[in-house]
Amino acid sequence: MHVSYINLLAAAICRSGSWRSIGIRATSYRGLCNSPDSFEKISTIIRDKCENVVVMAGAGLSTPSGIPDFRSPKTGLYHNLQKYKLPYPEAIFDVQYFIDNPMPFITLAQELYPGEKYRPNLGHYFVRLLHEKGKLLRMYTQNIDGLERLSGIPGEKLIEAHGSFSTASCIVCGDKHDPEAVKKTILAGKVHLCSCKGYVKPDIVFFGEQLPGKFWLHNLDAIAADLLIVLGTSLEVHPFASICDAVPYRTPRILINREVVGSLGLRDLDHVLVGDIIENINKLAQEMGWLDDLIALQKDNENA
Repeated sequence: MHVSYINLLAAAICRSGSWRSIGIRATSYRGLCNSPDSFEKISTIIRDKCENVVVMAGAGLSTPSGIPDFRSPKTGLYHNLQKYKLPYPEAIFDVQYFIDNPMPFITLAQELYPGEKYRPNLGHYFVRLLHEKGKLLRMYTQNIDGLERLSGIPGEKLIEAHGSFSTASCIVCGDKHDPEAVKKTILAGKVHLCSCKGYVKPDIVFFGEQLPGKFWLHNLDAIAADLLIVLGTSLEVHPFASICDAVPYRTPRILINREVVGSLGLRDLDHVLVGDIIENINKLAQEMGWLDDLIALQKDNENA
C-alpha cells in the first residue's frame, strides 16, 4: 500500500472518529484483535502496571445475565412491548408519554427491577474484583438494571449514567419517595402516586432529563485513569460514549466486546478482545492468576 494512501486513510479515520464510518474495522488495519499474545499483554497491564482503572459498560455486559438488549429484532425489550403499540420504541422513556400512558414503562420496570429476576455475571464480578484489588477508580455504566450494585461494587465507585432504581421521585414536584414502596407498587402493576397527585417513577433518566451530576466526574477521572476498560457497549450513545476518547492518547485502552466499536484499535496502546465477553474475561482472569479469586467472589456474593 502506498504511503500517501495510508496517510490519507489515517486522516479520514481521525476526522470521522470511527472505523465504521469509513467502512473498515480495526482488525483489518492492525490485526490487534485476539492476537496470540493479547491475553498475556492485557493481563500484565491490569495486574502489574495500573492502579486507577476506569471501566465503561453497556448492555452487552448484562445480556449474559439473561437480560435482553433493547433493539434486537424479536427478542429485544422494545420488541417485547409491542402490545402497547408505542408510537416509537423510545417513547417508553419519554416523560410526556409516561404521563399519558405509564403502563409500558411499568411493565418494563417489572422486568428489570434489580434482584427480582436477573443476577450479576462473571463480568460484573470482574469489575468488583478490580475494586477488591485496589485498582478500580470508577465504573461508568449505561445499564439501568442495577446488576453492578448487586455484584457489590460500592456506590462511590459507580456512576449509573442513565439512572437507577435505587431512588425514586415525583415527575411533577420532584419530591423523593421511598424506593422500596415505589418498587412494591410497580411490581403490583400499578403507578405510584405522590401527594401532589403526580406520578412517581424510579430515577431512570428519560429523554430530555439531566444526567446525574456525578456523571461529569468523568472529566476528572479520564485524566486520572492509567487504564480504560470498555465492556459490552456500542459506544453510540452520547455523552456517555465520549468518555472513551477523553482519556489521554498514551493511556492504554482495552475493549472486551462482541465487535470493534468507536475509535478502539486506532491508538498505539489499544488492545481488543472480540467475541463472547464472559469467555474472554474468564481467559483473562486465568492468565492473570485471578480466576480462583473471581469465582470465589461470585460464589460468596451469591450465597450472602
